[in-house]
Amino acid sequence: MNTLTASDRTSNQPASLGDPPAIQFDQVSVCYRVPRERVSGIKEFAIRWLQKRLEYETFWALQEVGFQVEKGETFGVIGRNGAGKSTLLKVIARVLVPIRGRVITRGRIAPLLELGAGFNYELTGRENIYLNGALLGYKRKEMDQLYPSIVDFSEIGAFIDAPMRTYSTGMIARLGFSVATCSRPGILLVDEVLSVGDTAFQEKCLDRMQSYRAQGTTIIFVSHNMDVVKWFCNRAIWLKTGHIRAAGETIGVVEQYLADKTV
Repeated sequence: MNTLTASDRTSNQPASLGDPPAIQFDQVSVCYRVPRERVSGIKEFAIRWLQKRLEYETFWALQEVGFQVEKGETFGVIGRNGAGKSTLLKVIARVLVPIRGRVITRGRIAPLLELGAGFNYELTGRENIYLNGALLGYKRKEMDQLYPSIVDFSEIGAFIDAPMRTYSTGMIARLGFSVATCSRPGILLVDEVLSVGDTAFQEKCLDRMQSYRAQGTTIIFVSHNMDVVKWFCNRAIWLKTGHIRAAGETIGVVEQYLADKTV
């Protein structure tokens, strides 16, 4: 079990049948400090900081957010841009630590937050597969076994030994998804992955996620495509300005979100 608070980070342990929820948010808040004035670069920032001329505004990305996701559930997170959706996923993935509250997770987490974000564009596709695998916690022997299936799923073909700077956006997305989902995780975090790539790739992504869901993987799914959210998710929450405005069965939550005309 992993409990993430403002003061600590611990490793995940696999869950078993009969365990508590896969993910539990207990009154989680995340706050950013944003400079009031635009700073042109690190040099200007350092000068202003030394001269104590920096003024900040407080921005609450999440405020007192509480919910839980059952093991094996597909859970939707919806809301407009800036509502706090990506911040919520980053807290689950332990990229961010909440300033208040705690998050408990059970199971190995595979984050699909920004496909290809951990790639080095000067390295080849092959080298990046091993690099990303190491970042995700896989050992070299495990990556040797997984490598053929990763290349096959990504459909990169002969380009696998070419520098990644020669890849198209779609190729990078395919390889990023292939590495992140090369083995079934306990918890899969998906942030707008279906907005990248062609229709065939999107369907392939959904098929793999459906397969993992059938095997018991818990999926947190962020998307602006309400039709896919309604079809794919058991339950959902609607985030607005860092607060949960609605939670429950997906169709009802989506209807409330679509009916909202306020900014």
